[in-house]
Amino acid sequence: MSTAADHSSSEPVSYKGWAGIKRAFGTPSALTMMLLGFGSGLPFLLIASSTLSTRLRDVGLDLGSIGLISLASFFYLLKFAWAPLIDRYAFPLTAFLGRRRSWLLAAQVVVAISLAALAFVQPQLGVSELVVWVLVASLAGATQDSAVDAYRIEIAPPSAQAALAATYTLGYRIGLIVAGAGALYLAEFGDWTQAYLVMAALMALPIAATLLSREPVAPVMTVARKVDFFGAFWQPFTSFFSANGLALGLGLLLFVGLFKFPDQVIGVMAGPFYLDSGYTKADIATVSKLYGVWTGIAGAFAGGLAVAAFGFRRTLFLAAIMVALSNLAFLLMAQNPSEIWAFYAAITADNLSQGFAGTVLVAFMSSLTDRNFTATQYALLVSLANLPGKFVGGASGYIVEATSYSTFFLLSALTVVPTLLLLAWLWGRIREASQPQDVAGAHAP
Repeated sequence: MSTAADHSSSEPVSYKGWAGIKRAFGTPSALTMMLLGFGSGLPFLLIASSTLSTRLRDVGLDLGSIGLISLASFFYLLKFAWAPLIDRYAFPLTAFLGRRRSWLLAAQVVVAISLAALAFVQPQLGVSELVVWVLVASLAGATQDSAVDAYRIEIAPPSAQAALAATYTLGYRIGLIVAGAGALYLAEFGDWTQAYLVMAALMALPIAATLLSREPVAPVMTVARKVDFFGAFWQPFTSFFSANGLALGLGLLLFVGLFKFPDQVIGVMAGPFYLDSGYTKADIATVSKLYGVWTGIAGAFAGGLAVAAFGFRRTLFLAAIMVALSNLAFLLMAQNPSEIWAFYAAITADNLSQGFAGTVLVAFMSSLTDRNFTATQYALLVSLANLPGKFVGGASGYIVEATSYSTFFLLSALTVVPTLLLLAWLWGRIREASQPQDVAGAHAP
């Protein structure tokens, strides 16, 4: 379906602006990236976010327990820990497919099995079995994400990452639509067992994409010493700080960790909030999981265009502001429960900002990676982008119960302040994608 040469970094191809995005869609790798993105997006809501929390609330679990159970998906936050193995070796049982596709196929199969197992779990009778399968599914889902991200980065130069981020996001968001709206519709008119079994079956699409696509060409190793087993773990980190220096390297990592904190911290409580506000599962499916995801896709393409037109600095600033302000839109729902117009208004603001900020952040993080250690460095950055909000999100149920939903949304919006202060410090140190890159493709001061 695609070749690594589709977007060779040696080809004098421009990927700027709308024409660049259309060009990315026109390559054979675009369909592969869309299907792989679909495979990454499909399990996330079912095991780590609002669909799972909605299911748990629907069967009577309290908010505190729902928040704690969400921590079982923590492998999504720690995928950098085993990403060096993905960079260095092929997965043994499927090694005949090559380094990237061997990990992809193994992870996708385990995700499908885990979703099928979760279909038959009854959390109202006890959550132990559910937690075990969420752990297995999140380990496989995180591994799949690392392999997909490395694949995407290795088939395109840094200047193309905004366009391919939008392409990948299309598939990812369609996966969210299916796992969000699709699963909720199935649960509303059938049951949760049926919903999860259908989701497991749909993993056949990314599995087919993996089997039919071609393995990316491995990048030429540019580091001075050969990367052995132990070097695969420590050289990605030393490479990052060698390229940026200690102070800037730490500043970039902290910025990535804080960038989407206002959005991440409210994710677990979204599903319960919708139900507690008087909306049915069908309402949630239509507004949040269907309309909202397509709104997010529009935001993603707007983010890709903005990066191409204005560069990273201004779009990072705009995206951070949008994410924070969108949290305040949920106050409309809190003050106007059961009003469908308030639901649409809040979801419009939230998903436009999430889509915009997501593409900007993906392009920015991709530009920071050394292609000798693509999976490891990008996995570290993605984990940092989710880690702070995820852990606070684990306690979010208790925060809501101690205060109110309105207070919770207001406090979450104010958490953008440290991000903006750090961006002010980084402003002159961030190098745009069109500027010359060093070996690591990092942003030197």
